[in-house]
Amino acid sequence: MITQINQRGFIAYVHDVFMAGVSFWVSFYLRVGDNWHLYRDDERLIIAAVALTFISATVFMPSGLYKGIWRYASIADLLAITKAVTLVILLFSFVMFLWTRLETFPRSILIINWFVMMILLGSPRFVYRLLKDYRFDKFSSKEVPVLLIGAGDQTELFIRSLHRLREMPYRIIGIIAENQNRLGREIHGIPVLGVIKNLAPLVKSFSQEDRPQRLILTKSNIDGALISSLLDTATELGMTLARAPQITELTTNMSKILEVRPIAIEDLLGRVQKPLDRDSMRELVMGRRVLITGAGGSIGSELARQISDFEPKSLALLDQSEFALYSIDLELEKRWPNLKRVSIIGDIRDGKRVKSIFSSFAPELVFHAAALKHVPLVESNIFEGIFTNVIGTANVANACSEFKVNAMVMVSTDKAINPSSIMGASKRLAEIYCQALDVEGGSNSQTRYITVRFGNVLGSTGSVVPLFQKQLIDGGPLTITHPDMTRYFMTISEAVELVLQASALGRTERRGKIYVLDMGEPVKIMDLAIQMIRLAGLNPGKDVEIKVIGTRPGEKMFEELLHKEENIIATASEGILLANPRIVHMNKIVKAISDLREVCAKAEKERLMSIIQNFIPEYCGNDIINYKIKK
Repeated sequence: MITQINQRGFIAYVHDVFMAGVSFWVSFYLRVGDNWHLYRDDERLIIAAVALTFISATVFMPSGLYKGIWRYASIADLLAITKAVTLVILLFSFVMFLWTRLETFPRSILIINWFVMMILLGSPRFVYRLLKDYRFDKFSSKEVPVLLIGAGDQTELFIRSLHRLREMPYRIIGIIAENQNRLGREIHGIPVLGVIKNLAPLVKSFSQEDRPQRLILTKSNIDGALISSLLDTATELGMTLARAPQITELTTNMSKILEVRPIAIEDLLGRVQKPLDRDSMRELVMGRRVLITGAGGSIGSELARQISDFEPKSLALLDQSEFALYSIDLELEKRWPNLKRVSIIGDIRDGKRVKSIFSSFAPELVFHAAALKHVPLVESNIFEGIFTNVIGTANVANACSEFKVNAMVMVSTDKAINPSSIMGASKRLAEIYCQALDVEGGSNSQTRYITVRFGNVLGSTGSVVPLFQKQLIDGGPLTITHPDMTRYFMTISEAVELVLQASALGRTERRGKIYVLDMGEPVKIMDLAIQMIRLAGLNPGKDVEIKVIGTRPGEKMFEELLHKEENIIATASEGILLANPRIVHMNKIVKAISDLREVCAKAEKERLMSIIQNFIPEYCGNDIINYKIKK
């Protein structure tokens, strides 16, 4: 039974073969004109027309002309028609030469026939697309008048996609360009009316009936400061601001729905995506057995998603949270059903369990994202924080060495620099241990230990953005700890991409170094709160209050990515720096890890502070201050 698509293709095929036969007679008439009667009794003309039709039927079917859809006819379809028609005319000329030496009719008919056949085959396709793409009825009153921001390829694609809809949700009043070069031009009949800096007076110049109600950003890579400015202008003018769908959505979505999305907080931060070496990432992962600890967390789950894209041989997901593990496993099952994977419930603090997992799975590449990360909670549970972040990391690192893993990538944090919290101190101790293992092994070690350090990620578990979102749902207030507090931010996706990039670099770089992701400019938490309220369509201070509640235990006013004594080394990848921190001798840190196991078991706080002071003299938490006073 022929499917609907094949039926349409067959109809197009019959149409083309028929038009090929018609083209011969049209070409003949165009050439001989009123002298037609001189050839009307020549039976060879009928045979020639049949031959052309038969040759066309033979050539057209395998030519690829019927894979495309007429509604989306493009230059590629025109090229396919050109190749097919050219081949038909060449074969027809050869056959006629063998049969009649081309003496049956004027030879110029062959050239004319090429043009006629191109018109008869190509015109119906493009007329059909024109009728489908453009509506000739008047605009509906239901359509929202909008202005498009940007005058590039994505704008053109958005307008074209919009015209394909039977019911257009928007009436595009005009286009606003970023610079003067596009002024006075049009894209699919939509004029470029002005530039962004003149947006406010331009909008005010419209009549009440035609005044736009929404601004739609069509450019995907646009500076966050500019988006923030546009949001200010839109709010002032009583308009909303939205983003057009991504290019992939516009090119693959054949449905009748074309939805713009609201501006997200990530857009306002406006980090420009760094160019990435995806080939090196694929080479790092492809065909290897990969283990991810903390796979159910924000970073771990995104690592699982992106690593799955690079076709690992198998993937092991390790987490102590049953629900978090179930969630990411279910997602991977839908997206990559053929990926061989195993979900493991386990605690990295259990060294025997970790070794058992390594023994059964035999990973070649380990991404260590498991950690306790919430500063105030770890500050209230210091021994749990040390046990998980330090002892747990040591368990994973030791297993990597014992089972000859190619590389272990440890996800660290900017809170490890001049730490003011146990969480930060614990991550710095974990860094020191992995550095020592990387250096101590030297060129004879099969395992490389790669540490990647970065700041806050938007939307991660326990971070400020989900907290603000919940507080907004509850009607406020939004709580911040200090009006001047700043933090570095990047999206989870970008952070993980750079982690993979740094991991690929780490296989060849010098040992004992720490990769530091370029986090851009720090953001004031107060500004973040204000922007999130405005994105919700509310007025800060009027509709939703912002309340300052004071700093929490272990919190710093300003985060740092580098210690003052860490020398920076450039890398081949933009957005990734290489720090050269002090190295601790392996024997010392091994002894400290052993002591920490005992300290955590006995809950000896003063002894813990002594170890931290010895290895991290810059630690400035309240506990260490009290410890020094007692001494």
